[in-house]
Amino acid sequence: MPKVIPVSDDLSQPFWDAINDKRLVLQNCTSCDKLQYPPLASCQVCGSAEVLEWKEVDGKGRVATYIVIEDGRLNRRMPDQPYNLALVTLDADPSVNFYSNLPGVAAYEAPVGAAVEVMFEEVAPGQLIHEWRVVE
Repeated sequence: MPKVIPVSDDLSQPFWDAINDKRLVLQNCTSCDKLQYPPLASCQVCGSAEVLEWKEVDGKGRVATYIVIEDGRLNRRMPDQPYNLALVTLDADPSVNFYSNLPGVAAYEAPVGAAVEVMFEEVAPGQLIHEWRVVE
């Protein structure tokens, strides 16, 4: 399935640099100890901007729910339809969510509640993205 090639900015560059090193890092507010994704200029809980740091997390989570994309409008993904779009919650903080097509899982067969772990896939020379795979 074709993947979107990320375009980083000053705010997201540390995230993408870590992904290219096959590590998952998230912003962490040292004031309220809250992880957040995607990267923001300030903490989404307490609003503090001065105390955000990058924290490595283990990249384990669960499939919370999913939908199947049958009639999406992204031209480069139309040939792959239908495909899963799963909501993954992070074990380190279940309020942090990611989306994944769950590589290797057939459409309509996403296992809700299943354990997943982050994986890294090359989408362009020198550029990785994060995806989530079901762990047995």
